[in-house]
Amino acid sequence: MYLLEWSMTDVRVREPLPLRHKNEPCCGVVGAPSLSTGQTATLAERLKAIADPTRLRMLDLLAQQPEPLCVCDITPLFPQNQPTISHHLRLLREAGLIDTEKRGIWAHYWATDAGRSALAALQVLT
Repeated sequence: MYLLEWSMTDVRVREPLPLRHKNEPCCGVVGAPSLSTGQTATLAERLKAIADPTRLRMLDLLAQQPEPLCVCDITPLFPQNQPTISHHLRLLREAGLIDTEKRGIWAHYWATDAGRSALAALQVLT
């Protein structure tokens, strides 16, 4: 199939576009992504976890502490109620950015190495 190009003064026949099949490279060889499917899933979950301003501040707070913080010490630092604070902490924990240990009736939290690395990487964006 040939394509016609025309203007007010002339009509030209253009060479047909090459026929391509789905998933067939058109211009050259392209290498595979450097991140595996598992790595991108983990990274996306971590990015979602720290995309919330409260969770980002919580991670920053925990990363600055030399010792784990009790949830009773974290809660007064944020305007949300304790159940909401616990929800945010759970999401950070599920993303692998913080960890927790139960001590009696209280949970104590700290930033993991992955959490500290994520904060360090984000410093470039500020």
